[in-house]
Amino acid sequence: MLTDAQLERYSRHLILKEVGLAGQEKLLAARVLIVGAGGLGAPAALYLAAAGIGTIGVVDADAVDLTNLQRQVIHHTPDVGKEKVLSAAEKMRAINPDITVNTHPVFLRTDNIMPILADYDFVIDGTDNFAAKFLINDACHFAGKPYVHGGILRFEGQMITVLPGQTTCLRCVFGGPPPPDAVPSCSQAGVLGVLAGVLGTLQATEALKRALGLGTLLTDALLKYNALDLSFRRLTLRRNPRCPLCGDAPTITELRDEAPPACDLKSDCCC
Repeated sequence: MLTDAQLERYSRHLILKEVGLAGQEKLLAARVLIVGAGGLGAPAALYLAAAGIGTIGVVDADAVDLTNLQRQVIHHTPDVGKEKVLSAAEKMRAINPDITVNTHPVFLRTDNIMPILADYDFVIDGTDNFAAKFLINDACHFAGKPYVHGGILRFEGQMITVLPGQTTCLRCVFGGPPPPDAVPSCSQAGVLGVLAGVLGTLQATEALKRALGLGTLLTDALLKYNALDLSFRRLTLRRNPRCPLCGDAPTITELRDEAPPACDLKSDCCC
């Protein structure tokens, strides 16, 4: 039962007939994991906290750097040097004391990702580290956890939502990570700061829709966004029967490392 203060806080949700009291209670019961408290994770975390997602986990093992502040809006100048998960949690709790924020100040690896995923029902991938992205994709597949992938670079972004065993996964489309140094990171090629806000809030939208059971998720489709001409392109995808993970004869049957430890989740790999 919502308190009087919660009825007022969430009033703009409650007057939506598609949400209402029952929908807000679903949000308060939802558990979302955000991997990466960087450019994508920052707006996603702020909006999910404001919306009343009851439990939000944040994974990041890095500290706030001055270069992050151009796009990672959950962190402020006084936070430089502070652990990102702590900085993010402070802002989320300040926005909404109703929620629980779990901090995971770790590098995601094959030996720790599954226990972390177990506590959540939806995952937001806010990294641009290819090794981490495919680790998240594979772990969500084995755990049966739906998740939304997102990536940004320079003036463009892309995203796809995956329902394991039902829809196109990241490996169906890309197979695996590109060779080392084949694709520059944000720290090498740059990124328009506001781009992270656009994609991060879209990822948060998918999490809210999933929790509410509303609308159509971005499954079996890759959404591409170009900030320079403000265009969105939706590319239809199909599950690949030869996918090494979810295809008819999978060759990936357990989690594996795709890259050396140097490619772990660090600040320059979190958009």
